[in-house]
Amino acid sequence: MRPKLVVDYVVYLIVRLFICTVQATPLSVCAQVSSFLAWLANDVLKIRGKLVDSNLKHAFPDLSPSQRKKLARRNWYHLCLMVCEIAHAPRKLHDTNWHKHIKMKDIHIQIEQALGRRPVVVLLGHFGNFEVMGYCTGMLGFPTYTVARPLDNPFLHRWLEEFRSATGQIILPKQGSAPYIEQVLDQNGTLALLCDQNAGRKGCWVEFMNRPASYHKAISVFSMASGAPLVFLYMRRTGGPMQFEFGVEGIYDPATADEQKGVKEVTQWYNEMLERVVRRDPEQYWWVHNRWKDDRPAKKREKEKQRLAAERKEAAKLAQAA
Repeated sequence: MRPKLVVDYVVYLIVRLFICTVQATPLSVCAQVSSFLAWLANDVLKIRGKLVDSNLKHAFPDLSPSQRKKLARRNWYHLCLMVCEIAHAPRKLHDTNWHKHIKMKDIHIQIEQALGRRPVVVLLGHFGNFEVMGYCTGMLGFPTYTVARPLDNPFLHRWLEEFRSATGQIILPKQGSAPYIEQVLDQNGTLALLCDQNAGRKGCWVEFMNRPASYHKAISVFSMASGAPLVFLYMRRTGGPMQFEFGVEGIYDPATADEQKGVKEVTQWYNEMLERVVRRDPEQYWWVHNRWKDDRPAKKREKEKQRLAAERKEAAKLAQAA
């Protein structure tokens, strides 16, 4: 066995042992441990501290340093508890008791789309517990085809894929999945995509949380080419562990829209949906993620900055006039 595979397998065993320990621990205790780990990660070890603080400073310029620190600690609590919820999901969530853990909001919109004779593109972000949402969607009888990047560790990848597909969710690899996606849409299937992954300098740049961010153009193209409506879903924690609200934030249907949108306009639309849910529960977003990587030339960045500033100024004038 190659040295890397040995290391990967050892890491896999450690992770599985950790997950088994979490599964044997009551969720109430997991919440207490998550609170301690959040304090440890944020206040003591300061893991990705500069990045998180920078992200929060740009997104919420009115917050004081102490307020940003508290928000960052709550964010770490969410991330730690999210892992515990994923570990407990197969044992806690079933088709007979899901309603004790999940409240639905406007979900009839998604059901109508899923039962229709058209393809559907479901969008979600690194917000709330999106892994449990994928698990529950399949459990409720609405399996999706989800595009995800394979993990570098093959043993962990196989284990995570087993969890994701346990209730009918079908995972498509991020690379080389175009023919499969086309087939899914042609057969009126439901495609689920994380919409807030960095697309690099060649992506579609729109403003997200007061800064330019790059989005994959393919998401908009999928909808425009197939006529599939875009449905933005979220699953946010509403109280203690494993207590969620599963809702529809918005829908864009190219077949019924008053005005057809281009790639940039569609991208801007679902970006606004994501920003709305993040601003309602900011501690449940992945601020540890370097979402705003911008490696474009300085002139291009400055030009984009000026354009976005002009758009904000125009929007403010329109709001005052209204």
